[in-house]
Amino acid sequence: VQLVESGGGLVQPGGSLRLSCAASGFAFSLFVMRWYRQAPGKERELVAGITGGGSTNYADSVKGRFTISRDNAKNTVILQMNSLKSEDTAVYYCNAVLGLNYWGQGTQVTVSS
Repeated sequence: VQLVESGGGLVQPGGSLRLSCAASGFAFSLFVMRWYRQAPGKERELVAGITGGGSTNYADSVKGRFTISRDNAKNTVILQMNSLKSEDTAVYYCNAVLGLNYWGQGTQVTVSS
């Protein structure tokens, strides 16, 4: 099982980033896919989730700015992040859950001028 995140980096406030998570080794389309983030000194928090059928949910702090999507044919989940704020700075983790729980290694997002 592998979850490999990419797309993190440094961006100015108000900018955008697109995170990708490439999954392999499990029945991707059956799993709920989620993005979590963890800022320094804070607990890991749920950012967004999407079911195999495409139903989504978001943390209040990112509603209207972030969009989660998935491509079951390509075993990929995307987090499009717009209007980024300094408080979005964190390590972002891809998560797959269906009883079992799989995690990626994380990708750093830094929002700073």
